[in-house]
Amino acid sequence: QVQVVESGGGLVQAGGSLRLSCAASGSIFSFNVMGWYRQAPGKQRELVASINSGNSTNYADSVKGRFTISRGNAKNTVYLQMNSLKPEDTAVYYCNFALRLWTGPATYDYWGQGTQVTVST
Repeated sequence: QVQVVESGGGLVQAGGSLRLSCAASGSIFSFNVMGWYRQAPGKQRELVASINSGNSTNYADSVKGRFTISRGNAKNTVYLQMNSLKPEDTAVYYCNFALRLWTGPATYDYWGQGTQVTVST
């Protein structure tokens, strides 16, 4: 019903930048919240940033001032611009869509496949 595709990870030196993209397609009625999470080896998955249908954003303290989440003009895409990257930002990054389908009022979570971000010293 819904397909989610991520792109944009890679290897970058400390202080560099990367931009992650994530697009959802399928029988989507509306988006409630779009978010980016990350999971480093041996750690729990954590919320990095989120944006809701009113374009209000929320960031983890560790990325405030460095990362920016935004929605695309097509409304089914979410981006994460990551600047001033640090080695501790190294993780697998996952996008998440909390959305409604045309089939009814329930909200469902869909996840991207994950993309590796590695920041070298």
